Amino acid sequence: MNRSRRRWLQSAALAALGAAVPTLALARPKARVIVIGAGYGGATCAKTLRALSPQVDVLLIDARARWCTGPFTNLAVTGLASVEHITRSTEDIGRAHGVRTRVETVTAIDPVAMTVTLAGGERLKADRIVVSPGIGMRWGAIEGLTAELSGAMPHAWTGDAQVQALRDRIDALPDGATVLIAAPPNPYRCPPGPYERASLIAERLLTTGRKRCKILIADAKDDFTKRPLFLAEWDERYGGMIEWISRSKGGEVVRVDPATGEVWLRDQAASIGTHLASVVPPQQAAAIAGAAGLADESGWCPVHPQTFESTRHAGIHVIGDATIASPMPKSAFAANSQAKLCAAAIAAALDGRAAPDARMINTCYSLVAHDAAISVSGFYSAASGRIAIVSEGLSPLSPPDGLRQREAAQAHDWYESISTDSFGRARH
Repeated sequence: MNRSRRRWLQSAALAALGAAVPTLALARPKARVIVIGAGYGGATCAKTLRALSPQVDVLLIDARARWCTGPFTNLAVTGLASVEHITRSTEDIGRAHGVRTRVETVTAIDPVAMTVTLAGGERLKADRIVVSPGIGMRWGAIEGLTAELSGAMPHAWTGDAQVQALRDRIDALPDGATVLIAAPPNPYRCPPGPYERASLIAERLLTTGRKRCKILIADAKDDFTKRPLFLAEWDERYGGMIEWISRSKGGEVVRVDPATGEVWLRDQAASIGTHLASVVPPQQAAAIAGAAGLADESGWCPVHPQTFESTRHAGIHVIGDATIASPMPKSAFAANSQAKLCAAAIAAALDGRAAPDARMINTCYSLVAHDAAISVSGFYSAASGRIAIVSEGLSPLSPPDGLRQREAAQAHDWYESISTDSFGRARH
């Protein structure tokens, strides 16, 4: 999908949302909305609700004072961006958007009493609660892999210290090293992430003279987003350095030994020795969502697509990676778009109006080299109680001259734009 088409989709979605959300009456009684999680979903929801309903008391809570964004993590771990460049601050978000913030751990949500309990025991009452907690790892799904031991096989998937740790490990790899990236089963945060990571690690190794290295992608799936595009780019740019092992070929990781770096694949008796294993575990909604009864047996949170209100508890909304929102991916842009719709729906409900029509968008860029990218885009609506695809676009398999380079430039522009939209201007 070309850039003008993406801009048209975004303009159309925002125009539809704006038309459905008139300026709210100043006479509305004061209400409190608590937003849990200051990522792309939560920060955007708090900002948008504050703008639509300035008289509403909006409180944004996150346990993290600072963290790394999911987008561009792969650039940070391969030296194409600094870790500081992708780091954001909860307090800075509050200052940028005029929203009250607290850096606290939420230990409980009572969906009946509509209260949020903090680690110190304080209970906060709300009229609406928005839960944007992100993902949790399904520890135990891979034998030998625990939260305590995962640092030895860093996934760098949740914006913590593993980002810098993985960067250090990549920098220290010798020529001839074996790198294994374990890609989890669907659904999970950032579907193209493992494959972008393999691309950028391969480029990093080649450009630093480590040409005899091998990168294995051990996959728990038989397909992945943008697969033909990735495979073509790997073949052209990296020769045989990257090998994708599908689930049907025995690619699923079932056991690891973090102490030795060994990895066992399904139905294979012998282990694979690695110099670096980046094992991305199977995922589910973050623990607070499950504890609050917002997740179903799948581990994810079902929602009404028109409002992103939980189907299990009225008055609680869940947005971003924790939701069941297929066919929308679990991506930053999807979370940002869902957050705006959710904020508009809450503002309408507090004002006694009907929720606006659901119009959402997503664009996902994947860098296959520092100066080349591929992308997928989608425009979504709600139909018959489900999210439906209105239109989609994908980078062409045989691109015209310069397209991959232009998409790489667009990827950087996109990152700065959406990060500023969600978090305000970064202060490094």
